[in-house]
Amino acid sequence: MVRPDLNQLLTLDVLLSECNVAQAAKRLHLSPSAMSRALARLRESTGDPLLVRAGRGLVPTPRALELRDSIGPLVQQAQAALRPAQKPKLRQLARTFTIRTSEGFVENFGPALIERVATDAPQVRLHFLPKFNKESHLLRDGSVDLETGVVGQAASPELRTQALFRDRFVGVVRSGHPLGEGEMTPQRYASGKHVLVSRLGLDKGALDEALNAQGVKRDIVTVVGGFATALALARASDLIASVPERHTGNLRDGMHSFALPVSTPEITVSLLWHPRMHADPAHQWLRACVREVCAGDSLQPDV
Repeated sequence: MVRPDLNQLLTLDVLLSECNVAQAAKRLHLSPSAMSRALARLRESTGDPLLVRAGRGLVPTPRALELRDSIGPLVQQAQAALRPAQKPKLRQLARTFTIRTSEGFVENFGPALIERVATDAPQVRLHFLPKFNKESHLLRDGSVDLETGVVGQAASPELRTQALFRDRFVGVVRSGHPLGEGEMTPQRYASGKHVLVSRLGLDKGALDEALNAQGVKRDIVTVVGGFATALALARASDLIASVPERHTGNLRDGMHSFALPVSTPEITVSLLWHPRMHADPAHQWLRACVREVCAGDSLQPDV
């Protein structure tokens, strides 16, 4: 029985990541012809074409798609096993970490996180990237180091997660708004004009279901894609915004916030990262910094 060449795993990982022979060759410091020969050997080893021509590019076969998610972690584990794990020299660490996060996180936790990181590693730079969806491919391909958000069904199952904090929704109006005084009832709350936050453009949410159970319906006059936009509109008008309390603390400064008159589920804001970065010492340090800033003394270990 012919023993497989395990050196092919790295080549396969790069080829399946790039789906481009020239780009894969560049990453591995090979010539395109050498990479083409390597692809031919991989096709012979696996008994599958792996990448096939589609127009001017290449697309993966079903077998390649099956292999893609498993090969990457294998390569990462092998590389980690062949080098000693060392704590990073943070004072000398010069690295940019990309954090993909939803609106409000940077405004509330960004200043403290930047200060915390600079205390240990003054040469580290944080790149905050807006989060417009819950797709996981940016974590998988290494374009993003960390994400924050509510873990939903769209999240890739291989991702590592760590709860940062629990949050609840509150109502928010401008200072001096009529709803700033008096008892808040479902009827009084629903009688105002509301701004709804929905990145998907939906016309109702869980809050509307809770109100409907009380026999009332709120008047939604506008839908926006983020909490900061909703609060900006509420600050400059009589609109009522309903937003996560802790996630928008700084954004609500100077406005009147109140408990919603109906019960709505709490949300858990979590930290997400790809398993390939789990054992990286610098990445571990950054995750600890984020947890410290968001959770104070209530820290939990990675899972």
